[in-house]
Amino acid sequence: MSFRRLAETERRAITFEVDGHAVAALEGDTYLTAIRIAGLALRRSEFGDGPRAGFCLMGACQDCWIWTQAGERLRACSTTAEAGTRLLTEPDAGMWPCPIS
Repeated sequence: MSFRRLAETERRAITFEVDGHAVAALEGDTYLTAIRIAGLALRRSEFGDGPRAGFCLMGACQDCWIWTQAGERLRACSTTAEAGTRLLTEPDAGMWPCPIS
């Protein structure tokens, strides 16, 4: 599925990173909106080899989880993009699930 911006193009431009790749967004975009407009995927399908990125677009399907470099898990479809954020599409080893102490 391809995403294109049709309106609200006058908002301030920001950038963030996903797996080391710079992604452009407009202030107020969700991470998923910017990632899909950039043509990127969030993960690989566990049922095949295809890319996946946000099925329902409203926070119900669990298909758009991303991680900050600090290990915080976010829903890309409902989290507003912030300039300079560094995100991962897969958590680093030992980052998730959080170990029980």
